[in-house]
Amino acid sequence: MEGKAKAHRETFLSELSKIPGVINASSTANIHSFFGAHSSTWGVSWPGKDPESNVTMHYRIVDYNMIELLGMEMKEGRAFSKNYESDHSKIILNETAIKTMDLEGDAMGTKIDFMGRKFEIAGVVKDFHFESLHGEIKPLFMILFPDLLNTVLLKVRNDRLTETLNSLAEFNRKFNPGFPLAYKFLDDDFQKLYTSEQTVSLLSRYFAGLTVIISCLGLFGLAAFTAERRTKEIGIRKILGSSEFGIIRLLLQDFTQIVLVAILISFPISYLVSKSWLESFAYKIELEWWFFAGAGTIALLVAWITVGFRALKAARVNPTLCLKKE
Repeated sequence: MEGKAKAHRETFLSELSKIPGVINASSTANIHSFFGAHSSTWGVSWPGKDPESNVTMHYRIVDYNMIELLGMEMKEGRAFSKNYESDHSKIILNETAIKTMDLEGDAMGTKIDFMGRKFEIAGVVKDFHFESLHGEIKPLFMILFPDLLNTVLLKVRNDRLTETLNSLAEFNRKFNPGFPLAYKFLDDDFQKLYTSEQTVSLLSRYFAGLTVIISCLGLFGLAAFTAERRTKEIGIRKILGSSEFGIIRLLLQDFTQIVLVAILISFPISYLVSKSWLESFAYKIELEWWFFAGAGTIALLVAWITVGFRALKAARVNPTLCLKKE
């Protein structure tokens, strides 16, 4: 918010809410995003706090309607409301902050000291992730500071996004001439929290695909060499009554053993690597045995298909020609 929009914030937000496609509107004091680890302080005191302890508390300066806009849930008390003139001296904390301050069961009405001002706890919001899943949810509180609000947050309908953005740009041009509309989407901020994971995921897919192709080429070449080397044996077996399926099974047997050994070697390595990577997250899935069993089964099927094609070709060769060649 700049210019007239900042000077007449409440009117600006009210008019924004009337635009078709806009579900809700509020504002915050951080130009970057509501999410991330950019705003924190040690300067918070409460009754019973150890004077020697330095507890890092994250905070957000918000406007009315922010909790409703972001879909947060209140565990105790209430959200900020224009119906209460005293809300500029109120504070809302998350569950983790209440646990850290040891105020569970007795939080409502407690006085908190921040920046030399007293704030009374009006509500407790259920924990939500405002950072990446690498870290545990940290203590956080929200307060009202109208003079510091400079960023609008809008919740809009996804099915009419383009026309809503056009309407927003047109409204901003009329309401706030000289200040172009600059916007971004909150899900992009979420994605930025996992940039390294996305890079690893992309590289893993490409390198895994390349590895599979090279492995299949190697298996196919080895199968062709084996079939060629055992041509006479295949011819004799067919003359003695062996079926095509029996020949294919014979050729697949040796390769199956090799692939099974490779799978058994890879299981503990992949488990340790996966477990080590998951340990970097405070919130993570548990590794299940069927993850590895499924991957092993797929690897075995790929090997069978690769070798089976060449084995089928060898099994269909005329045995007379096999012996004549020998």
